[in-house]
Amino acid sequence: MSVAIIDGPAIVAGYPYRLQIEADAALFPEGAVFVAEIRARVSAASAITLLTTANGGLLRVSDTVLELAIAPEATASLGAGSVVLDVVRTDLIPPRHLSFFLEIPVVKPVTRGMLS
Repeated sequence: MSVAIIDGPAIVAGYPYRLQIEADAALFPEGAVFVAEIRARVSAASAITLLTTANGGLLRVSDTVLELAIAPEATASLGAGSVVLDVVRTDLIPPRHLSFFLEIPVVKPVTRGMLS
């Protein structure tokens, strides 16, 4: 598996986060169902939050674009550093790992508590 580092926006703890992922192939067909667990690190025993197509955390934009949406309630508990996630397509048997991993930086804002 190759590794690519791409600059993108950091998660600002306590605020909503959105990120669009664009693939070179049609990884996100219409009707597909996706799930992603966000963890502090790959070896973390429990997930911080779960993103799914059902809860609006993963939104298919097109066959090649998927949008991540993390609610401020989920980012509020994050400390400075980073989080990791990957995406699995769950409407297939067996479920299919989409073979990409993200590590997203997390920053603490100076201005806090505005969304509560």
